[in-house]
Amino acid sequence: MSKIPIIALTPGEPAGIGPDLCLQLAQRPLAAALVLIADPGLLEQRAKLLGLPFTATPWTVHANSKGLYVLPVKTARPVTPGKLDSANAAYVIETLKIAADGCLRHEFDALVTGPVHKGIINDAGQPFTGHTEFLAERSKSIQPVMMLAAGKLRVALATTHLPLAEVPKAITRERLTQVLEILHRDLHSRFGIADPVILVCGLNPHAGESGHLGREEIEVIEPVIKTLTARGVHLRGPVPADTAFIPSQLTGVDAVLAMYHDQGLPVLKHHDFAHAINITLGLPFIRTSVDHGTALELAGTGRADMSSLVAAIELAIKLVKKK
Repeated sequence: MSKIPIIALTPGEPAGIGPDLCLQLAQRPLAAALVLIADPGLLEQRAKLLGLPFTATPWTVHANSKGLYVLPVKTARPVTPGKLDSANAAYVIETLKIAADGCLRHEFDALVTGPVHKGIINDAGQPFTGHTEFLAERSKSIQPVMMLAAGKLRVALATTHLPLAEVPKAITRERLTQVLEILHRDLHSRFGIADPVILVCGLNPHAGESGHLGREEIEVIEPVIKTLTARGVHLRGPVPADTAFIPSQLTGVDAVLAMYHDQGLPVLKHHDFAHAINITLGLPFIRTSVDHGTALELAGTGRADMSSLVAAIELAIKLVKKK
């Protein structure tokens, strides 16, 4: 790929560390044209607070140089670091709409997202369960798949942001088949893995203990694995989640599929929280993200760690170059 990758970057919650991270990023050489979709006034105010030099360079589709550009979107009200304001929830959503639509129009090669605060968006009257679901709806994608990566460890989720009580009924044969098909396809097409090996966790303790601790493994997970294995998808499982991540189980494995959010992600974040990346599979464009929250208590202090953002951008660029 000869042209410079053009990456849309949304800083997320304006009162959180997202703007801080983007301003830290602006102080270093960049390997792409990063289009920061944000309020220039917010960025300049935060840069002054952090003591960082920053001048907002307007984005134009004719720009062809590496660096950080700004596509302006105004916040509804002035932002105080660390203090949430529901009036600015619409600003967060608008930045995501612009970024996603730009990717769908092929104006941007990929999207990297900063952390949002789901609670304040919902408090503002806008239903929002997460980036994954929002971007899937915006792009009319049938089944998004949330996958996190830290080093060589990749963990995908069969369900995402659901209350634990709703998980079992969401684990259907149709859903699990779609998730595994997308995971297999994108590991092959986007990550360049010739024959991906996927380890599938059970839902229940001890993977159901032959039906004594739950029947989802027998009635849903095992039949799906059998069907897809017959089609040539390389699957192992279902394995008990409490032993799925020991080194001997992970040997030769390219990704682990956990059944729900807190089954797989605590292990990955313990493995390498600072450099963990969130990737949404099943979208018509590349999307990566930081794997941490808004850290309101760190906003404006200069103590935010941009390692996860840098890793997310580096992976987005790598995936763009594979296209």
